[in-house]
Amino acid sequence: MAAKNTKSTKKKGEDGDPLAEYRRKRDAGKTPEPVPADEDALPRGENDTFVIQEHHARSLHWDLRLERDGVLVSWAVPKGIPPSPKVNHLAVHTEDHPLEYATFEGDIPRGEYGAGTMTIWDRGRYETEKWSEREVMIVLHGSRVSGKYVLFRTRGKNWMIHRMDPPADPDAEPLPERLRPMRAAEGRRLPRDQSAHGFEFAWGGRRLLAYISGGRTRFTDGRAGEVGGPAGLGSKLGEALGARPALLDGELAQVEGRETYLIFDLLHLDGHPLLDLPYEERRGRLDELELSGPRWQTTPWFPGDGDAVRQAARDQGLPGMLAKRLDSPYTPGEENDAWRYIPVK
Repeated sequence: MAAKNTKSTKKKGEDGDPLAEYRRKRDAGKTPEPVPADEDALPRGENDTFVIQEHHARSLHWDLRLERDGVLVSWAVPKGIPPSPKVNHLAVHTEDHPLEYATFEGDIPRGEYGAGTMTIWDRGRYETEKWSEREVMIVLHGSRVSGKYVLFRTRGKNWMIHRMDPPADPDAEPLPERLRPMRAAEGRRLPRDQSAHGFEFAWGGRRLLAYISGGRTRFTDGRAGEVGGPAGLGSKLGEALGARPALLDGELAQVEGRETYLIFDLLHLDGHPLLDLPYEERRGRLDELELSGPRWQTTPWFPGDGDAVRQAARDQGLPGMLAKRLDSPYTPGEENDAWRYIPVK
């Protein structure tokens, strides 16, 4: 291991207290966060503890905290810790936190600094290879993140974080830039072999694919053109998946008088395309994500029960239904009889 540079990036307040800024921003009577009374209350460690906290504040981000000289030196990372050396992520240097913060999870009340939900995303031990005012090189040993990283200062409080090791998952692929959705062929009758199909409602909405990465979402339409989603939908949907990259297929439709994104397929997850998997398996993985919120819902599907779905669609005043072969892969941009749209009126 390289010799350690013991110079710290943290700066003490005018009174010599490294947590002066932290205390100034928080009211111990209102927030559940740990607020030590004074510097003497700080426990002393071995400068080897790290924690990454997922912070659902005004905007979702991840807080990387490294134990150093009796405090947690902290960076806010808007898009999370990069899993590959091919991309660097912004890391904003924030105030030092007390060591007790390494175990904190909870809800910071509205109106307080950093209001929102804080959960521990990963934690473990780390080794220091270099530590200076402008560069911090470390090796993380966590349950979710392991490997060599460097944080380097670019301007003011803005730093970047770069993975120096090979990708954590060498087979991972980035989300596609744009994908044309698979289209259903139109028919008038239910398939004869209903047991080989899954059935869904057709909602009569606008087709949208949602590309989610680092807690952020972008949308493309049925022609793969970039479009803006309804205000607030993209950020909240992104927060629901957190650090997990995913590509969803769905439609934007009116449900009980509210515009809702109805999700019916999962095309990419955690760095792996799912297009070649059978429809039944993709739907199973989508259901496991439990995506349900005020502006988005995972739609129901019903294996082998087409007659009941057709009658339910009529009863609800929906325009149609879809019959999808359980073994069908997803063929982008194609109209395929493996998916059949059946009007019900």
